[in-house]
Amino acid sequence: MPELLIHPGEPRPGEPVVRVTPESAGWDYTGFEVHRLADGEERSFDADGRELCAVMLGGRADVGAGDRSFEGVGDRANVFDGLPAAVHAPAGHALSVRAVGGEAEVALCWSPAEGTDALEPALIEPGDIQVEIRGSGSMERRVHPILMADRPAERLLVVEVITPGGNYSSYPPHKHDRDDPPRETLLEEVYYHRIDPAQGFGMQRVYTDDRSLDETITFSDGDVVLVPRGYHTVSAPPGYDVYYLNVMVGPRREWHFVNDPDHEWLFGR
Repeated sequence: MPELLIHPGEPRPGEPVVRVTPESAGWDYTGFEVHRLADGEERSFDADGRELCAVMLGGRADVGAGDRSFEGVGDRANVFDGLPAAVHAPAGHALSVRAVGGEAEVALCWSPAEGTDALEPALIEPGDIQVEIRGSGSMERRVHPILMADRPAERLLVVEVITPGGNYSSYPPHKHDRDDPPRETLLEEVYYHRIDPAQGFGMQRVYTDDRSLDETITFSDGDVVLVPRGYHTVSAPPGYDVYYLNVMVGPRREWHFVNDPDHEWLFGR
C-alpha cells in the first residue's frame, strides 16, 4: 500500500510542490496538486478526460476555463484569512491560472471524467460559500463547502475545514469505503493540511474495523494525508489551528458515511 503521508517537495519551475495521482495513491479516481506561482506566472492544465477544480489558497489569479475568463479570482492572503474562491472546469474545458498582483497559491483538484453537455465552467466566489459550524465544544470546527452536492459537477466533491487548536475534527471517526447507498458510499479522500502558526503539527488516525489498516500520522504544514479506506479523524494540538482541504471522489457523487459504532455515544452527550 502506498504511504499515506506525503510531504511537499522543493519548488521547481513549472511543477507543483505536491502531487497526488490515482497511480501514485494506488486508487482509481482522485488527483490533487498544489501550485505556487510568482506574480504574472501562468500554469495550464489539460481537462481532456478529467474535470478540474482550482481552489485559491492564497493570492489572486486570472483563471481561464474553456472559453470563459474569470479575472482577479481570490481575495485572501492565505487559507486562514477568509473564505475560498474556486473555478470548476468540467471535462473538455482546459484550465489556466495566472497570478496577478503578487504571488498566488492554487490547489488543483481533479478526477477522471467523461464530460457532459449539461456542465459549463463556473466561478465560485467567497460570497457563495455557506459557512457551517459542525460539532460543539472540543469537537467544533468551521466548514467551507466549495464543490459539494449542492453544486453541479461530474465526480468531484471539495470542501475545506478549519479546526481550532485543542479540538478534534472529522470526529467522531467515520468512514465511506463501501458502495452501499444510501447508508454509505465509496469515496477516496485527500486531506491537504496547513497549520497556523506554521511550525506546529497535527495528528490524523486512519483505521479499519479489523485493524489491517491502523496508522496514526503526525503531519506538518503543507503535508497531504491519503484516506483510501477506513475510519479517520484529525486532531489539532492546543495553540495550533489546523486547516484541511478535502477532495473526495468515488464511483458515484454522493457523500454518505457511517460512524465508528464504538464512538457514536458521543452524539448523545
